[in-house]
Amino acid sequence: MSEINIAKIDKNFAVPATVDKADIVFRNVENAPFQVLGVAYDGERYRRLPEAVAASVSDRIHTLSAHTAGGRVRFATNSSYVAIRAVMPHVGRMAHFALSGSSGFDLYADGKYIRTFVPSVKMQGGYESVIDFGSAQMRNITVNFPLYSSVASLEIGLQETAEIARHPDYRIKQPVVFYGSSITQGGCASRPGNCYTAILARKLDFDHVNLGFSGSGKAEKEIAEYIAGLSMSVFVYDYDHNAPDTDHLEATHERMFRIIREKQPNLPIVILPRPKYTLSADEQKRLEIIKATYTRAKEAGDENVYFVDGLSLMAMAEGEGTVDSVHPNDLGFASMAKALLPLMEALLK
Repeated sequence: MSEINIAKIDKNFAVPATVDKADIVFRNVENAPFQVLGVAYDGERYRRLPEAVAASVSDRIHTLSAHTAGGRVRFATNSSYVAIRAVMPHVGRMAHFALSGSSGFDLYADGKYIRTFVPSVKMQGGYESVIDFGSAQMRNITVNFPLYSSVASLEIGLQETAEIARHPDYRIKQPVVFYGSSITQGGCASRPGNCYTAILARKLDFDHVNLGFSGSGKAEKEIAEYIAGLSMSVFVYDYDHNAPDTDHLEATHERMFRIIREKQPNLPIVILPRPKYTLSADEQKRLEIIKATYTRAKEAGDENVYFVDGLSLMAMAEGEGTVDSVHPNDLGFASMAKALLPLMEALLK
């Protein structure tokens, strides 16, 4: 039996391979008035960590630092459409992760989700795509970068006669830094804007840096010391899933807290365990280790440390919040964001 092309049956699944606009001009996002946030261009590709820092932690962190989770480009325009042209040397493909999340870009206008620049199923090396608004008026645009792919260059296509301006600044300019596992990186959101870090950032209007490293966030001393030197408004960390065993977690969890607290004595630090509705005996022990970091800090008089348990993080989703009992689906990420929102709002006032 031949393979069925669903796009021939349902036009809403069709993904155009090219951008057909006679009046389009593509511009590199490295040029003003575009602002690229959450990632930095190193001359070859966008990274979430300086290459030397990433290499000093581990080979895996060096590789994953080139995944663009949390990256954004922001600008304002009155173009009636926005297009992208991306060069992508690595494309993330997983059986249980939508390509629109691992390798797609999505677009928000004036804080509202409009549409996703959906890559084709067989996309290799990058793609181009366009989103039509249907009218020309000034809009504040945010385009979110892919969660599990690398980007060597990104161009934005607008009408030749369109105005382009700087997007207004975030309400909270000093970024929130998130550190952790594949969950922090965004696996397995259906699109980049549905990662819990991105949801919180939109709702509370803060800049942020995503330092989630799939399977590789192990609270190494090098990454802890790097994070301790960052300018940030809040630090959130969760790497339980990446700690190989309870001994590793016990040896590193409080150490990471202390390294950052020593450098930034007044920084709000939010401690998270794995977001899960039911726990095994091993997971319960892990929870106790993580909560002990919080308890000892509070007992020592630390008034700027906070803890949210994994059951609360998945309360809204209950047992339906993951794709594989580990990685959140969109419902799971929405549940995490809902649980964290009151605390983050209070910390960022």
